Amino acid sequence: MDKENNRRIYRAWAPVYDLVMGPFSGRARKQAIKLLDLQPGEQLLIPGIGTGMDLALIPPGVSVVGVDISREMLTKAHLRIDGRHVTLLEMDAQALDFADGSFDAVLFNLILSVVPDGAAAFREAWRTLRPGGRAVIFDKFLPENSELTPSRRRVGRIVSAFGTDLNRRLSDIIGVVPGLVIEQDVASLLGGLYRILRLYKQSQWRQP
Repeated sequence: MDKENNRRIYRAWAPVYDLVMGPFSGRARKQAIKLLDLQPGEQLLIPGIGTGMDLALIPPGVSVVGVDISREMLTKAHLRIDGRHVTLLEMDAQALDFADGSFDAVLFNLILSVVPDGAAAFREAWRTLRPGGRAVIFDKFLPENSELTPSRRRVGRIVSAFGTDLNRRLSDIIGVVPGLVIEQDVASLLGGLYRILRLYKQSQWRQP
């Protein structure tokens, strides 16, 4: 996958994305946002906000910055602002134009398996998360102890035409990051293929 290819794919997805993904992912999205435990006055970053399906689930008083590479998806998201304190920006999640420590929380709902470089998108958002902040990931991952078989590679190539990657391991995305603590890791959709994780950024750790 590359950025321009993703733009083309999600230009096509934009009119039907909610119809397809809303029923499938709605309950897990609610669970992910509940796990984030957002408080009034906090600043939340949503990389890859898409059509803004998460916005109605964000508690009142939370300021949201949502970024996406797809102008068509953002156009749909604008319709969901509905008086909320939301800023939407056309921006590459792999290269965020925000200062270190800008946000209290980050919500990664179905983005790290979609961007061309999930590890880069994670590093960028983690950089903008303040020490003492937290992040929640809801996404699909290849199990750490499973082999990437030729058949799974073939299926992955087919699925990539729809703008997502079935064969990314969580460990390859988050790597070994100083100050990162996985507080919760729970199985979600499709028998645990999808997972929901809560991460904490230790407050004593500072960017080098």
